[in-house]
Amino acid sequence: MVKAYAAKVLDFAIKRGYIQTNPFAHVDMPVTTSKKAIVTDEDEAENFYTREQLIRFLSCLETESNYKAYALFRLLAFSGMRKGEALALTWNDLDFITNELRINKALSRGKDNQLYVKSTKTGVARTIKMDDKTMAVLKAWKKKQKQDYLVLGFNTLQPKQLVFSNEHNEYMQPTKTRKWILHVQNKYDLGTIITHGLRHTHCSLLFEAGANLKEVQDRLGHSDVQTTMNIYAHVTKKAKEEAILKFASYIEM
Repeated sequence: MVKAYAAKVLDFAIKRGYIQTNPFAHVDMPVTTSKKAIVTDEDEAENFYTREQLIRFLSCLETESNYKAYALFRLLAFSGMRKGEALALTWNDLDFITNELRINKALSRGKDNQLYVKSTKTGVARTIKMDDKTMAVLKAWKKKQKQDYLVLGFNTLQPKQLVFSNEHNEYMQPTKTRKWILHVQNKYDLGTIITHGLRHTHCSLLFEAGANLKEVQDRLGHSDVQTTMNIYAHVTKKAKEEAILKFASYIEM
């Protein structure tokens, strides 16, 4: 719009004989790209594991000495939580009796690069059910955290104790998980995904397991069903192959 008005002014100047040519005639405006067409690393189709890849990833991670990383990545893979939501979790958000997890906040980065806790991305809290094994891993981590942090001089038995904290018992830097995931991927020659890819993995494997669109949307906390459908389009090759096999078996021809 600014270019158009400026060009008109200069056209008027040409008519009056003040200048000979309009310099704006040689200006190429940049092409505006629709936001929907922009693909970030977190949205790439390859940014998820198959069932077999996930099992191997977690098995390799379990053999490592970093139990905190194993507990965190296991939680992300089996809950579909956003990384910021997991890093803001406190122990009173977990119910080991009902195997439920309350997601009502998220870690974010604000002014001067400071970390702070805010509401979830959609502003809506959600409670999700968890499996026995993941809750057992978290319970084991809670016990280990108590021992490890007691040596550092911290009492982790407070209700609002962070589930995942740094060595100063403060918020973990979100970039830390990238170092952890790359270490295990490189060491064991695993497929490469970023931490957010575990959320995509959870989503696609939920669909493979037979969950419907509404169930997946509610569990992952998507405010827009289109977001859920976009991830659904990234389901594993195995699931796509099985679709035609199910069809052929149903038709029986």
